[in-house]
Amino acid sequence: MPNREKRWEKPGRERGRIGRRSIYFLPNLITTAALYFGVFAIVQSTKGNFELAASAIFAAMVLDALDGRVARLTQTTSDFGAEYDSLSDVVAFGLAPALILYEWSLYSMNKLGWLVVFVYVACAALRLARFNIRTVMDKRYFQGLPSPAAAAVLAAWVWLLESYEFDALELRYLTWVLTLCAAGAMVSGIKFRSFKDMDLKERVPFIALLPVVLFLVLLAFDAPLILFSIFFGYFVSGPVLKVMRIRKIRRRRKRVQRAR
Repeated sequence: MPNREKRWEKPGRERGRIGRRSIYFLPNLITTAALYFGVFAIVQSTKGNFELAASAIFAAMVLDALDGRVARLTQTTSDFGAEYDSLSDVVAFGLAPALILYEWSLYSMNKLGWLVVFVYVACAALRLARFNIRTVMDKRYFQGLPSPAAAAVLAAWVWLLESYEFDALELRYLTWVLTLCAAGAMVSGIKFRSFKDMDLKERVPFIALLPVVLFLVLLAFDAPLILFSIFFGYFVSGPVLKVMRIRKIRRRRKRVQRAR
C-alpha cells in the first residue's frame, strides 16, 4: 500500500512542475497576433468582406516573419514557440486562405470545390510538418513553396479580382487550378529562395533605399496588383529555376560525352 501511494504521488508532482513552466512572452505574443488575423480572415470571409479577409492574411504574414526574428534577436527561441508557430501557420496560411476561396467562388463547384480546399489545407499541414522535422542543409533555399507565400498568392488573387470587380463565379475554374497548383508546390521538391542569406545589418549605398521607396509608392497606388505580381512571380520562380538547372545539367553531360 505505501508503495502504491508513492507511485501515484510522483506523477502528480511531475505534472505540477510541467504546469508551472514558463514561456517567452514577446515572440509568442506576436505568434498569437498572427493567429488572430488568420481567424479574423475566416470570419470576414463568411460575411462576404473578401478584400478585408485577404488583407488580414498579409497582416498575419508580416507577424509570422517577425516572431522568429524577434525570438532569435532576443535569444528567446524555444520548442514551445516553434510548435505554436506551426499551429498558427496551419490556421493563418492553410485554413484561412482555403476558406476564403471557398466562400468567394469555390462553393459553386460543389464537391470539387470543397475537395480542393481540403487538399490545400492538408498540403499546408504536410509542408509545415516536413519543415519541422527535416534538417536544413542549404539555408538559401526552401524545399517546396512556403505556406505563407502560397497563402499570399491566393489572398492577393482574391483581393485583386475583388478590387477590379471581376465576377468570382466566372473565374472559379481558374481559381480551382491555382489553388491546386499552390497546394502541389508546397509539398513538391522544388527549391525556392529563402533570402535568409541576406544580411540586413550590413552597410549599403544610399541609392539602395530608392527601390524600397518605389515599392511603397506602388503599394499605395495599387496594393493588390503589386502584391499579386510579387508573390506570383515568386511562385513561378521555383519551377523556372528548376527547369534552368535541368538544362544546365544536360548541357554539362553533353559536353562530357563530346569530350570522350
